[in-house]
Amino acid sequence: MDGMNADGRDGIYVLETEQIIGSAFSVINSVGHGFREKIYENALVVDFGYHDIPFLQQPSYPIHYREVKVGEFIPDLIVFEKVVVDTKTIERITDHEIGQMLNYLRVTRLQVGLILNFKHSKLEFRRVTLLQKSVTPS
Repeated sequence: MDGMNADGRDGIYVLETEQIIGSAFSVINSVGHGFREKIYENALVVDFGYHDIPFLQQPSYPIHYREVKVGEFIPDLIVFEKVVVDTKTIERITDHEIGQMLNYLRVTRLQVGLILNFKHSKLEFRRVTLLQKSVTPS
């Protein structure tokens, strides 16, 4: 996948994503694993409030096709006005979820996404970035 990085070595908003992951660990350690995704989304909101982490829950982004609005995308959370956070309770994070996150980043015009999987006792997470290609004048 060109222009994509899923290992976090790009250096974009690393401190912010570390804080979000820290909150996710607090949530899974306290709430446990395997519940519905909405429980984890709401628990993260509580933890973000406790730590003064700015967030938007379920903001709406229009989807256009040929300049006509055809629907909307509503991410779970936008954190620090920079990071799309998607809570999951799935068997494991695959290329499918990474591909979805890339679409979410394009729609929101943000560069960093975090997929948090609360299905198992050990938190699984993937940091995905949409790297902007710079154009060098000739």
